[in-house]
Amino acid sequence: MSSCAPIPPERFLPTTREEMLERGWDEVDVVFVSGDAYVDHASFAMAVLGRALEAAGYRTAILAQPVWMSADAFREFGRPRLFFAVGAGNMDSMINHYTANKKPRSEDAYSPGGRRGMRPDRATNVYAQRCREAFPGVPIIAGGVEASLRRIAHYDYWSDTVRPSILVTSKADLLGFGMGE
Repeated sequence: MSSCAPIPPERFLPTTREEMLERGWDEVDVVFVSGDAYVDHASFAMAVLGRALEAAGYRTAILAQPVWMSADAFREFGRPRLFFAVGAGNMDSMINHYTANKKPRSEDAYSPGGRRGMRPDRATNVYAQRCREAFPGVPIIAGGVEASLRRIAHYDYWSDTVRPSILVTSKADLLGFGMGE
C-alpha cells in the first residue's frame, strides 16, 4: 500500500489568482471549472480529481461557479499548461434549475445559501465555450453527470428536440465518462 504526504487541512486547492501566487506558482497545469461551489470533500468530483492530480505532482486550481456571461472569469489563473476540466457539478444543470413540470426551482443545493442563478442552463456547454473563448487551443475535457448523460445524440426534454452529442455542442476535445477519474 502506498502513501502520500498528508495535505494540511487548511490548504485548499487555489480558487483565486492570489491563492495560486501564495503557493509560489506562476501557472497551473489544470483548471477545474465547476458549476458547484468548491467543497473539499469526497462527494464533489472536482475536489477529488483536483486532489488526486495534486498528489501526483500537478498544479491544479478550482474555478467554482464562475461568472459565465463573459470569458473574463475563465482567465483567473492564466492559460493552463495542460487542459481545462469542465463539469456542471453534482447535478445536471437543467435538473438543478427546473422541476419535471419545467417550473424554476426555488433553490440550488450546491450553491452558497441555496442561492439560485449561480450556474447557467446547460452549464457544461457554456463553461467549455467560455474556456475556448478565453484560451483558444487549450484542450478541454468535459466530465460529470451532465456530460455523461449527453455523450451521444439524445432527446432533450427541456427543448423537446433531439440534440447532438455534448462533444459537438460544447466544442470540448474529450469526454470523461462519469466523474472522469
